[in-house]
Formats: sequence, C-alpha cells, structure tokens
Amino acid sequence: MNALSLDQQREEFAARPFLAMPIAGMIAWALIAVAGATLSLNGQVWAVYIGTGFIFYLGLLVAKFTGEDLLGRHRPKNVFDRLFMNGVAGALLVYALAIPFFLEEPTSLPLTVGVLAGLMWMPFSWIIQHWVGIFHAVTRTVLCVAAYYAFPEARFVAIPAVIVAIYAITILVLLRRRREVSLVATAAT
Repeated sequence: MNALSLDQQREEFAARPFLAMPIAGMIAWALIAVAGATLSLNGQVWAVYIGTGFIFYLGLLVAKFTGEDLLGRHRPKNVFDRLFMNGVAGALLVYALAIPFFLEEPTSLPLTVGVLAGLMWMPFSWIIQHWVGIFHAVTRTVLCVAAYYAFPEARFVAIPAVIVAIYAITILVLLRRRREVSLVATAAT
C-alpha cells in the first residue's frame, strides 16, 4: 500500500516525462501511413491492427532511451497508474464499435482506431493537470474525421499522417512541460 496521499501520488505521477509511448505511437502510425501508401487494402488493414497492437512493445523499447519505467518495476505503486490503465481499457472497449463499422466499411478502420486510441489522452490530461492530453484527444478526433471525409481514397494515408502530426506536436509540448517540471523541482530544492 502506498503511504503517500492522493495529491502526492498525483504529483509523483505527473513528474514523469511521458515521452516513450507518444514516440512509439508516432513511429507506429508513420509505418501505418507507409503501408497505406504501398499495400493492398488487406495489407493496410493488417498494418493498422498490427501497428497499433505493437505500440506498447515499441514503447518499452523507446523507454530504454528515455529512461522511463513503463512497467513500474522501479517505483512504488501509484493509484493514478491504475486510473490511467482503466482509461486505456475504456478506450479499447470502443473496438466494439470499430470492428462492426470496419466490417461494413473497411476504409473506416484508421478513423475508428485512430479516434479510439486517442481517447486515453483525456484521463491522462486530467491526472497530470495539463492541457496536452485534451489537445491531443480533441484535435486528433476532429482532424481524423475531417481527413476521413476529405480524402476518401487515401484514408489509410491521410488519417495516419494526421495522427503522426498530432503526436509530433504533443511530444514537443511534453518536452517543454518536462523542462518546466524540472525547473520547478530544481527551484524547490
């Protein structure tokens, strides 16, 4: 049991850099865009499923370079880790909508998966008390829907490209936030 108060646990959670997973997501969606430009529809579909399923594992690799402990092996248990994972699980439940829609309209897959995978940014934003997660989720949703309608023949390229761009902006914001958190921590000592 963690002896820290909820406020202390939230502060501890929010002090992390949170770079590994967005970098992994950006890489995966960039590869999905390449697959969308080069493969048949069947290959594009598999690229979305495999690519998005691989993001966590790619994040574990990226975490080795960012110094993050994604599995929580070297830090105390934190209630906000569980809360965030519940947000992830909730986003995954949206596959109940994505799969039937995909079966009716195969080119809907990057839209539905792109939006559902972005939903977990909402609770993240609340936990760290920063606007970046809301920006990511809302902008990603709006621009994915816009790309779905604007580029009906290139949905497997346009939607992943939108997601990659949103990730790039998000990573820049997270880097700036990390510097600010470091400055505050340094000033407090």
